[in-house]
Amino acid sequence: MIARQMKLSHVLVACALLLASSQAFAGIAQPPTEPVMTEFNPHRFELALESAYLFGVINPPRDYRIGAEFITARVRWGVIEHDGWLRGYNQFYISAIAEPIFEGIENHYFGLNFGMRYNFVQPGSRIVPYFSGGLGLGWIDSHPEIPGGQGQDFTFNISTAAGISYTINDHWKVNAGVLYEHLSNGGQTDPNPSLNLLGPQVGLNYSF
Repeated sequence: MIARQMKLSHVLVACALLLASSQAFAGIAQPPTEPVMTEFNPHRFELALESAYLFGVINPPRDYRIGAEFITARVRWGVIEHDGWLRGYNQFYISAIAEPIFEGIENHYFGLNFGMRYNFVQPGSRIVPYFSGGLGLGWIDSHPEIPGGQGQDFTFNISTAAGISYTINDHWKVNAGVLYEHLSNGGQTDPNPSLNLLGPQVGLNYSF
């Protein structure tokens, strides 16, 4: 009886050693798993609230101080995935503009602007430089009877902005930059003084 128990214990020990050696061999033989590569796929849509404080520049007819408020919708329009400083994505945007004029001849401006924005995205970086530009139209409460005032209410606009955005999380970003804006009626009146405006801009963005 004792001999049978000893044989049985030897068999169990041998089985345990065989199982342990097979598991160790399997762990050595299996190659390490490679990390899964994720595609560079920014959110398709974005909404932004942006504010700017603009000063009249480039020989304006009179000193101007304007507060510019923007509600902007953006949609992704192409992605550049290769390595390098050009890595990033385009966005087409539409902005609704409301601008109280704090100092100047007129009192307010309302308009729309249509354009493109490019975002320079480096792997792992929360800081995203951007550049944008667009054209649009709008209405200003013109005062052609005052020297230096805009010649008519209907006005075109050109805007260019550059800055950086900071990614807070997967959906929210904040941005800060510089905005240049040109307002003119395109020579439909004479004189056509136009306005050239430049100043800082900040914004809050939601992507989805």
